Amino acid sequence: MSHGYDKDRYLARIKRIEGQARGVHRMVSEDAYCIDILTQISALTSALESVALGLLEDHLRHCVVNAARAGGEEAEAKIAEANAAIARLVKS
Repeated sequence: MSHGYDKDRYLARIKRIEGQARGVHRMVSEDAYCIDILTQISALTSALESVALGLLEDHLRHCVVNAARAGGEEAEAKIAEANAAIARLVKS
């Protein structure tokens, strides 16, 4: 099943994020300077947000558009699903 996103691209981005998280872990283990750790956490947070926004855009362009073309209950469900996802992202 195609979900409308480039799986390999997202897996590569997530792998980099995992590396960043391991780096933060290592910094804490090695008693790195607090501000340096916070800087890396900020970069990690930005990277996660970027992935989330990319996935949301891909979802809107693929799943929601296709459902809207089909119309009916499927369209309403996809729009509600997208709204809920946006609400979750805004809260974080």
